[in-house]
Amino acid sequence: MEFLKLAQDRYSVRKFKPEKVERDVIGKILKAGHVAPTACNYQPQRIFVIESPEGIEKLKNCTRCHFDAPLAMLVCYNKDEVWTRKYDGENSGFVDASIVTTHMMMEATESGVGSTWVMHFNPIKMVEEFLIPENIVPVALLVMGYPADDAAPIEMHSTYRNIEEVVTYL
Repeated sequence: MEFLKLAQDRYSVRKFKPEKVERDVIGKILKAGHVAPTACNYQPQRIFVIESPEGIEKLKNCTRCHFDAPLAMLVCYNKDEVWTRKYDGENSGFVDASIVTTHMMMEATESGVGSTWVMHFNPIKMVEEFLIPENIVPVALLVMGYPADDAAPIEMHSTYRNIEEVVTYL
């Protein structure tokens, strides 16, 4: 698919079929995250695939934005493996994890899997529920699955600001 069309057609799916996503499809989505660019190619991302009934129940304790998806991927970064900008001490972890999440989200769409990027979750509860080590920082949650037959984008999906409002040439 042409990338711009893929980007325009992709929408946040909030209604899923109950069927599981096949392992080979999950593998393609994970591969897209694996090859995503990160600062200095340090690859600090850590991805937790949540698909078991027990895992999904734990997930529901951490967010109300699970949409009963049969699959979720929690994208984190290892704070001991990030690049740090010397000028102000900012590290690349949040940006790296976001790039990884975007790559996975777009591959999911290309593979026929719907997703919603969820940031509305309790990271402390996520760490507790999934016994995530303290050096691993949760950033984004992709809830995923095959879109229900009546799934549709929200009304404003194709509404964009005028490009002159968001772009400045210097």
